[in-house]
Amino acid sequence: MATDHVDESEYVDEEEVFIDDGEVLQEVEDGEDHPMDEDDEADDVAELPSHDDADVTDTSEQHFEGHDGSVFVVACHPTEPLAVSGGEDDLGYIWDITDGEVIVKLTGHSDSVSSAAFSADGQMVATGGMDGKVRVWRRVGTENFRTWEFLTELQGPDEVIWLRWHPRGNVLLAGSNDSMVWLWQLPSGNTMQVFAGHTGPVQCGEFTPDGKRVVTACADGSLIMWDPRSPTAVFKLSPQDARFDTGGITSLAVNPSSTLAVVGGHDGSVRIINLTKGEIVGALGGHAEGDSVESIQFVNLSGNDSGPGVVVTGGTDGKACIWDLSTMRQRATLQHQDAVTTLLTVPAPKSHLIISGSADRTLRTWDGRTGTLLKEHSGHHGPVLGASLGLRGEVVVSAGDDGLCLVYTTEKEEQ
Repeated sequence: MATDHVDESEYVDEEEVFIDDGEVLQEVEDGEDHPMDEDDEADDVAELPSHDDADVTDTSEQHFEGHDGSVFVVACHPTEPLAVSGGEDDLGYIWDITDGEVIVKLTGHSDSVSSAAFSADGQMVATGGMDGKVRVWRRVGTENFRTWEFLTELQGPDEVIWLRWHPRGNVLLAGSNDSMVWLWQLPSGNTMQVFAGHTGPVQCGEFTPDGKRVVTACADGSLIMWDPRSPTAVFKLSPQDARFDTGGITSLAVNPSSTLAVVGGHDGSVRIINLTKGEIVGALGGHAEGDSVESIQFVNLSGNDSGPGVVVTGGTDGKACIWDLSTMRQRATLQHQDAVTTLLTVPAPKSHLIISGSADRTLRTWDGRTGTLLKEHSGHHGPVLGASLGLRGEVVVSAGDDGLCLVYTTEKEEQ
């Protein structure tokens, strides 16, 4: 298989590991929040009133109503005011987030479109479906991003659970319900690798931010790191490994320096993995036992990517917990009235902002430094199933079970 599009010069020696090798595993129990730094405010969040349908206030700037049924995924273009969405109507759409205009209807799936994403340079877009198809379109011309053409259909998966583009190259990664992970080169559509090592649905996966490795995790409780140039695992952690019995892994994030992964389990547990050594080095216990951890994001509170960092985890218990990985302590708890389904972190210079989406039909913007609620975004009449940041973090676009995509500004409301 051809792999020469992956720049081997990017593969450098492993970086410093921030959690010491001899560190004793530390379990932080539920509710054990710790004080923040000096001037940080208390992390207690007042309960907000519940939303009955008749009482929903629409705070969105724009609607997209093209889908006939639930919208499972939405992803914004890296530079242009465009979003791609996919839903249970077996369709995807590229649409303008400023006016809701349909740019192109993405057809060809015979079952729900469960994943969609633009490539890092924004020149291509891929949709993945429960029918096992991955379909790719590309931009036509050089003057604008209003014209797209179908490029290719990628074969292999049984049912596509997620898609990820390489952070710099035209390489597409997909996790499948049949325990396999697929890697393709675009625009040729050639299969680069098929990673086999899981035994159940591959629930989540990521390229490391440096682009050198792939990390995948499975409903069987295993986590595997791969070299994109080889079908052989770099390392594998299984449920039988000490302190890794999560009851199935449901979410995953890798820190900006590509040295640590944080994974969440179906049973509410959270584990920290040293990717350089392939070892579990920590456990976090802030979520209710038996409530799945659905989303994880690293938060850049310091304005740089050094150190182990801060991570936020969101679960079906309605909580998003902010953790300082240098101290293994919980900084704050962000509260929704129903399951937290998605988390986003805004890029610099507003990298302290966290956006959470929930089955309680709202999204909320928080100050990650203090745990303070800054703004509630409402308008959905059903659970928020996904969200994406657009225009370099100036807007957030949501996907709802009510068939709507809504566009909100992320700015803090005037006090």
